[in-house]
Amino acid sequence: MSAFYESDRALAEYLLFHYGTAEQIGPPTPELAGLLGFAQRCVTQGFVWPPSDRLARALDLGCAVGGAAFELARHVPEVIGIDYSRSFVAAAERLRGEGILSIEIIEEGELTRPVTLRRPEGIDPARLHFQTGDALNLPTDLGAFDLVLAANLIDRLADPARFLASLPALVSPGGSLLLTSPYTWLEEYTPRDRWLGGFIRAGQPVKTLDTLRELLAPAFTLEKRVDLPFLIREHARKFQASVAEGTLWRRKNG
Repeated sequence: MSAFYESDRALAEYLLFHYGTAEQIGPPTPELAGLLGFAQRCVTQGFVWPPSDRLARALDLGCAVGGAAFELARHVPEVIGIDYSRSFVAAAERLRGEGILSIEIIEEGELTRPVTLRRPEGIDPARLHFQTGDALNLPTDLGAFDLVLAANLIDRLADPARFLASLPALVSPGGSLLLTSPYTWLEEYTPRDRWLGGFIRAGQPVKTLDTLRELLAPAFTLEKRVDLPFLIREHARKFQASVAEGTLWRRKNG
């Protein structure tokens, strides 16, 4: 995993990405304001609400600084957020415990300004906790979950196919799995021969969704596909606009 995700810059960017308001982020045009709140929209737009069955447990893998985990806790009594970055998990746990966090965000060059972020309202912080962990080497005692979210994770793993193979054990029969990703395959994170898509094989283009269908089909049924645009602020005049593809899968009962 890149050292970027342990840097102060990444921590500030992701905290603002997950919890910042439109006034704090300052999207460059009013139209782009609709791209904010990605972590929360993964839950509200990605999963199907209301669920047909009672939900007891949810898992947010690659939770970053925890925005989606908090949103899951509105609906689910027990939520676990796991991320590889120690600084991300520490910030999420601090926000959970203290309810407020102050950061410095870049305006231009070395110029910064302070921003105060707050824990989302209407959520019982006792419903969730955060811990560090490797999505490719998860604890064996996690158990199974009614909902599993892996937002923008697969294209940052060294072996995404091995991760996908572990998912049937994590999702309860009849449970839901939501994967989101912009499919930004880079050798910095994933060796070229382990990409799930974005290349030519036998003269034909291979798309990530095709590989997801192939690898998940034995245990999951694809129920929904949705585009989830998002905006990450780097500084006052530079923003990353991307579109993640979200796929919702139902764990088969067999």
